Amino acid sequence: MQHFLELSAPWWQFVLRAVVIYILVMVLLRVSGKRSVGQFTPFDLVLLILIGNAVQNGLNGGDNSVTGAAILAGTLIALNYLVAFLTARHKRFRKLVEGVPVVLARNGELFHDILKRELVSEADFREVLRMNNIDSLSDVHIAWLETNGHISIVSTKALKGAESKQP
Repeated sequence: MQHFLELSAPWWQFVLRAVVIYILVMVLLRVSGKRSVGQFTPFDLVLLILIGNAVQNGLNGGDNSVTGAAILAGTLIALNYLVAFLTARHKRFRKLVEGVPVVLARNGELFHDILKRELVSEADFREVLRMNNIDSLSDVHIAWLETNGHISIVSTKALKGAESKQP
C-alpha cells in the first residue's frame, strides 16, 4: 500500500509539470483553429486522443502513484478554473486565450481568403446558411466565425425586420 501512495518526485514537480503541459496544450489548441467540439471531425478526435497520450508522461514523469494522479488532477482543475475566472473578468486575457471573432462575409460578399486561413470550407459555410434559412449569400448582412468555432449570421431580412420595428 505504501508504493501505491508514495511519490517518485517532490509534489511541486507534479504541479510544475501540470502547469507547463496545460499551457503548452492550450497554446497548441489555440494555434490550431476555432472549431468547437460539436464541429470536430474524426481526425480532430484522433488528434486529441493522441495529444493526451503524448503529454501523459510529461505530466506524471513516470510516476504511477495515486497521490501523483491526485496532485495532477487537482492542479489541472485549478488551472482550468483560474483560466475561466480570468477570461470572465479580463478582456485582454480573454482575447489572448480565446481570440476574437472573425468576419467571414459582409453585405453578400464571402471572404474566401479568410475562410481558407480559418480552415472553414465553403461547403461548411453554405451549410450554416441553410441551417439559418438563408437562401442566398446576397441575403447575408454579416457573418462571423465566433471564438468558440460557431458561425453567426445576421441576414439582411432580419436587419430590415428589426429596423421596421423601431419607433
